[in-house]
Order: sequence, then structure tokens, then C-alpha cells
Amino acid sequence: MSESKIYLAVIGFGGVGKEFLAQLTLLPASICPALIFLSRTKKNIFSEDYRSIDIASCERLLSSSKSPLLDMVELRDYLAQAPGPAVLVDNTSSPDIAKEYPAFLGRGISIVTPNKKAFSGSLALWEDIMTVTNSGRAMVYHESSVGAGLPVISTLKDLVATGDKVVKVEGVFSGTMSFLFNTFAPTTGPSNGKWSKIVADAKNAGYTEPDPRDDLNGMDVARKLTILARIAGLKIKDPNSFPVQSLIPKELESVQSAEEFMRELPKYDDQMEAYKEHAKRANKVVRYIGSIDMSSKAVKVGLEMVDPGSPIAGLKGSDNLMCFYTERYGANPLVIQGAGAGGAVTAMGVTADLIKVMERLR
Repeated sequence: MSESKIYLAVIGFGGVGKEFLAQLTLLPASICPALIFLSRTKKNIFSEDYRSIDIASCERLLSSSKSPLLDMVELRDYLAQAPGPAVLVDNTSSPDIAKEYPAFLGRGISIVTPNKKAFSGSLALWEDIMTVTNSGRAMVYHESSVGAGLPVISTLKDLVATGDKVVKVEGVFSGTMSFLFNTFAPTTGPSNGKWSKIVADAKNAGYTEPDPRDDLNGMDVARKLTILARIAGLKIKDPNSFPVQSLIPKELESVQSAEEFMRELPKYDDQMEAYKEHAKRANKVVRYIGSIDMSSKAVKVGLEMVDPGSPIAGLKGSDNLMCFYTERYGANPLVIQGAGAGGAVTAMGVTADLIKVMERLR
């Protein structure tokens, strides 16, 4: 295998970005790429002569940087002129950066990212990305766009690539929703409080976004289902093109702030209590589930009643669980379970993808 040097650019130096760079320092020196560009919001550092930037000094160098900000065109040109293969790691959730992926790929710059926006946005962008990657000019890996470090996307791609017929994909795709419902409607014992209190506790513990409505509206799950459905072969227009049940009371959809939303939420506890009691009368528990039915081409996200003894009902904490029903696996699905959120495990998925790309480039 060739030992050619790989040149690395990283956009995003927040929670995932910092974890990712920390994990890079653990790689053997023989395979570690040369970091030549790093940016966050309004600062960047780059190596004009393409010599590697010391990862341990990145935060200090970035904070004090006076380097001119490179726009996307300038960054593309800079990476395309690197003396060896270049890889862009996008650790942001920016739709604007995601829209630039086809142009980077077209210049032979491979991409590794947890950013869902490129793969769950418009079908046209998805198809543009796939067209360029299928041409062999560059690669794109995005394992962490669904399930953080869990091997969800790679497993589904392997099933499809080896000719298995995917019948159905179903599961709990949100660590936030998993925690909320495992607490609100446990399979044994009483509930641990009213819905609004559980949401507040989850927010205070960091299980939700700063504005919990960003989790409760279901769109995070819808974006993940869009990605998986497209990989499985469905031409999903976008995450708004199928039913997604929001858990935000209609009366609170237009409140101005997260604080106001949390103050008003207790008034609507009875709505969620009704769902839980309806399930209990049927000897079931309520969970927030996403599903893809390939035969009917139906994708949906929302509340469902499940048997207390089912794998979905038995989840603990904030774990995700994805079930792949296929012809080969028959009635017993291939199941993937584990932490589906968090900086360290998301960064692990990014790092693992980068290693795969580097192996192929070399």
C-alpha cells in the first residue's frame, strides 16, 4: 500500500470537532493525516506551504489567528492544489456548507461528515452528491449523520450492496425521545413524573437541544429516516414529504422563546398523559418511532404503542435502536443498539470514516 500523505481540512471546532481532533492524536503516526486547515465561525488557520499544523496547538493558534477567512471557493482551490489527496471533514450542521459538497467532490476532494443536511435536504442535492461520488472522483462518508458512532449507515449499505432486499426499517432514532419515553412510560413501575417535568429534567441534564422544541418537533428523526430511506432506494423528496408527528402542543408552536415554552408546557400535560393511558389500557407502552416500509414506500415518524416485552420498549436511558427487516434475516431483524448521541461517539464515527477514506486513497 502506498504511504502517500493525506491532507486534512476541518470545518467546525465545537464539541464534536474538539473530540475529533483529540481522537486524531491517538492514531499511529504512520496513518495520521496532515492537518492543514481548521476553522470555526469567524476564525481559521491554514498552512500556506501545506506543512502539518500541530494539533495540540490548534485551539491557541485558532484563538489568536489573524489569517484571512477563506470562503468555500478559496478553500476548494487551496485543497485541490495540495501536494497529495485531500479530505474535508465538516463537523458542522450547516446547510450552506452542505450545499458545497458536490463542488468539493468534483475537484477530487473527499468528504467525511456527521452533517445531516446534505443527505436529508433536497433530493436534487442528494442526487448531485451521488452522481459525483459514483464517478469515482472522490468519496463521501457520513456514518455519524444517523446514530452517531453506531454502524447504521454502513450496515444498510452492505445489505443493499450485497443484494439483500430490505423490507422494513424501524426503531427509536432519537436519544432524546428514547430518554423521555423510557422515563415517562417505563415498562415496569410507575411513571417518573409529568411529561413537562421530564422534559425539563432532560433539558437540564443536556439530553435535549437548548430549545427542546428542536427535538419535540420530530424533524431530527425525520432527517435520519430520509437518509436511510434514500440509501435503501426510495426517492424521498425531503423530510417534510411524509407524516411526522410533532409533540409540541399546537398552542405553543408560535411562542417566542424556549423559556416561555417550558413555562407553558405543564398546561398540556394531559395530552401526553392520554397517550400513555390509552397504551396502558391495551397492555402496551407508548414510544416515539420512525419506520420505513419499502413495499408501500411509506415513511412515518410518530407515537406508537408497542408490547412491553419488545426490544424497542426495553431500551434504557437514551439508547437508540434500529431494526432492519430483510429477506435474508427473515422474521428476526438485524438489530443495532447503543448510544446514538454525544460528542465522543459522534466523533468516533467521523474518525472511523476518515480512516476508511484514507485506506482507500492510499
